Amino acid sequence: MMSKKKSGFGKFLLGAGIGAGLGVLFAPKKGSETRKELKLKFDELLAKAKEVDVDEVKETIETKIEEIKAELEDLDKEKVLKIAKKKANDLQVKAEELVNYAIEKGTPVLEKAADSVRLKTIEVTKQILEKLEK
Repeated sequence: MMSKKKSGFGKFLLGAGIGAGLGVLFAPKKGSETRKELKLKFDELLAKAKEVDVDEVKETIETKIEEIKAELEDLDKEKVLKIAKKKANDLQVKAEELVNYAIEKGTPVLEKAADSVRLKTIEVTKQILEKLEK
């Protein structure tokens, strides 16, 4: 298993080395300068490659991904809760407007029904917000 990781990493290094080499070769300089720079680039790459612990890199990346996922979940919960609170408030305001309209029109039957809707709206929105806050 470890040799598979190393061979994959080896292919990456080879690709990076070839890329660096081609970049240096196509630079407008004398051949001796280009070869000298190319050798330095390969030496730098090899030194950096020796410093890399593949398992450590893998673990760090996995940890960072899990941290990001957790933050996104929290963000979603907070966002949903914020939106739900605003909608709950909007619903309660509309229910209150309905009651006030019924009172204004002086119809006791409608007033009782509207007030019943207002109370039920408050109850339902509180239940929903409590569930979201858990």
